[in-house]
Amino acid sequence: MLAIDDVLIDDGVPGAFFSCDLVLCKGACCVEGELGAPVLEEEAESLREITGTVSEKLPEKNRRYIRRYGCLEIYQGNFYTRTIEGRECVFAFRDKEITFCAIEKRKPLSCRLFPIRIKKKFGLDYLVYERHAMCRQAVKGGIDKSVLLVDYVAEALIECYGLTWYRRLKDLLANSPMNYARH
Repeated sequence: MLAIDDVLIDDGVPGAFFSCDLVLCKGACCVEGELGAPVLEEEAESLREITGTVSEKLPEKNRRYIRRYGCLEIYQGNFYTRTIEGRECVFAFRDKEITFCAIEKRKPLSCRLFPIRIKKKFGLDYLVYERHAMCRQAVKGGIDKSVLLVDYVAEALIECYGLTWYRRLKDLLANSPMNYARH
């Protein structure tokens, strides 16, 4: 496990490669899973407010669902986007065979960090790489293009922890005995 400031990083994160291609995965992360995307408390009100402005992009069943149940649910004290029948996120819509997000520009941080999840360990943020079968092509794409997972989600990591923190992460990876940055 690595640590940078008050952020712990699971051993699976540094050497992982990842580069998602929507054409190959068809937006599976917006459809698969029992819970929707984790939502930070500070993101919750913003999502509630924009629901009306993005509804024209959504299928009628999603609009009905949101009107009836809202766009968020609370599970074990945490906010999540609602899912329809335990499948797709209420903000998901399909165009041809690909699932897109109606709130693309306002996605929760957890969506932009995916497949990294922020857990808590010893009261600190703990970054964990969640491996999913639906992301096999993204892993292959990352290997083929030499894109490290931490580079793929760089913007979200910088938003969350700052540019200085991200640079320290990159320096640590480049100078580690595992030589992650050169795999």
